[in-house]
Amino acid sequence: MKAILFREHGSLDALDYVENFPVPELAPDEALIKVRYAALNRLDQFVVRGWKGLDLLLPHIPGADFSGSIVALGEDVTNWVAGQPVTANPSLWCGHCTFCLAGQQSLCDTFAILGEHVRGSFAEFVKMPARNLMAVPDGFSMKQAAAAPTVAVTTWRMLVTRGQLKPGETVLLVGAGGGVNSFSIPLAKMLGATVWVVAGGAAKAQQATELGADWVIDREAEPNWSKAAYLHSGKRGVDVVVDNVGAATWEASVRSLKKGGRLLTVGGTTGYTGQTPINIMFGRQVSIIGSTMGSQLEFEDAMRLIFAGKLAVPIDRVYPLAEARQAEERMQEGVHFGKILLEVN
Repeated sequence: MKAILFREHGSLDALDYVENFPVPELAPDEALIKVRYAALNRLDQFVVRGWKGLDLLLPHIPGADFSGSIVALGEDVTNWVAGQPVTANPSLWCGHCTFCLAGQQSLCDTFAILGEHVRGSFAEFVKMPARNLMAVPDGFSMKQAAAAPTVAVTTWRMLVTRGQLKPGETVLLVGAGGGVNSFSIPLAKMLGATVWVVAGGAAKAQQATELGADWVIDREAEPNWSKAAYLHSGKRGVDVVVDNVGAATWEASVRSLKKGGRLLTVGGTTGYTGQTPINIMFGRQVSIIGSTMGSQLEFEDAMRLIFAGKLAVPIDRVYPLAEARQAEERMQEGVHFGKILLEVN
């Protein structure tokens, strides 16, 4: 099968397009999907670079998100048929640890992600536990079905389950162009929140406004965006800050919070060690809340709204599979707004 893979960790130069990689073999509880579209995530680039403790079967195929159609089923799989269009929750869990039994699959003792710990979706075929699948409604966009999974499950758990964002609250999103932040705008609006956005450039500021943001600040024009947000709030601060940038913005994000505010984090694209003003932590009694991916129920709750047309994930650009490296370079440059897709079949 055709695939994008790397044989050793390194830069994006390590990515290679091949046409004769073996098709995955199924376990009894798995389904084989012919991939139509796959979506990029920042995670892809971290996996290519590698980190201490990441032990992959090489060569490795990145890619967490996909849409496609079932072509084969493991012997224990029921209630699915060949030809059915599907997408899937990229989270992988054991099903029998304490967390899994409590429905908290993203806290599983052996938690993993498709494309991070096992071979992923940047290929003609991908295998997936059948319990992770979700049927794509007839006539629904297969591009949107591929763009949504990681963003939908991550953002839903972050804002709804962990962050408990309430109607009337103000949420400040640090960044506008990435999948999580661009999807957080319409989801937060649907939840009844006022949405403020820190955008990287005038173009992204305009796109965030078009998505429904109530107030947008361009950090290129106003580097001290934390102070600007504080003043815009009447010197009160905001209820919630979403920061997946990490080290570069961490202290400013903490300073933007009101008394009793919550800082939500689902990643750190600029590093994992940030300056934390401890006096603000105890003086304002703020909370730092971490979140990663989500459960199957959270995934399905978010996807049902997307399938119903009540929410949508912005799509930036679509590349053919063979141009995956160019697609990853676009993401690395940070010029995209929304999800970047690969057209596979």
